Amino acid sequence: MRQLPELRLENIHAGYDKADVLIDVSIRVPPGKITCILGSNGSGKTTLIRTILSLTEPRAGKVWLGERDITGLPTHLVNEAGIACIPEGRKVFPKMTVQENLHVGAYREKSKAVIRSRLEQVYDIFPRLKERTDQLGGTMSGGEQAMLSIGRGLMAAPQLMLIDEPSLGLSPLFVKETFSVIQRINELGVTVLLVEQNVHQTLAVAHCGYVLMQGKVVAHGDTEQLRTNPEVQQAYFG
Repeated sequence: MRQLPELRLENIHAGYDKADVLIDVSIRVPPGKITCILGSNGSGKTTLIRTILSLTEPRAGKVWLGERDITGLPTHLVNEAGIACIPEGRKVFPKMTVQENLHVGAYREKSKAVIRSRLEQVYDIFPRLKERTDQLGGTMSGGEQAMLSIGRGLMAAPQLMLIDEPSLGLSPLFVKETFSVIQRINELGVTVLLVEQNVHQTLAVAHCGYVLMQGKVVAHGDTEQLRTNPEVQQAYFG
């Protein structure tokens, strides 16, 4: 698999109307690693993802993919550059079958043989989806929809996956299973930017990360540095 260049956000200011949500945010997502973004509701995590995908254009700052400036690049071209997003709330197509949902993820691929190969890889990671190929997405449990959403993202063969709040609304068992899958995806060579509130599970799988608070980066480092950081301990461990 081709190695994706490093993703960098430099001095990003972004928001909505007159309100600033991100204030001078700089992060690096090294290739081949799981980088996490921790923060409570309203800290700016989702705006960060929207900025990377050009769904929200920054007021200042740049988004770089290696030496390429992708700030404001149309979202479909960000996707074509090798970046896929697993959105918060999973967002499966409820009236489409499992297999139809997965095929949507490979909309850019013309080769039927390549699509079949990607399907087999997804079914290898998620055997439950293979058992339910004809089931409508909207009739699946939250945990199964999480599998389907991640599988759909994998169908694009991305080099980087942005995963937004994967544990949201899931039972503890499915949360553990979802994070195991994220580790496995990373081991297959996919870089991961993991945006989460579940600090315990996230720090167990991530290599490094950042903590957002009120739109600013208040801590960053490898996972051990984050665990022992006073700001993180106060915010998450009491």
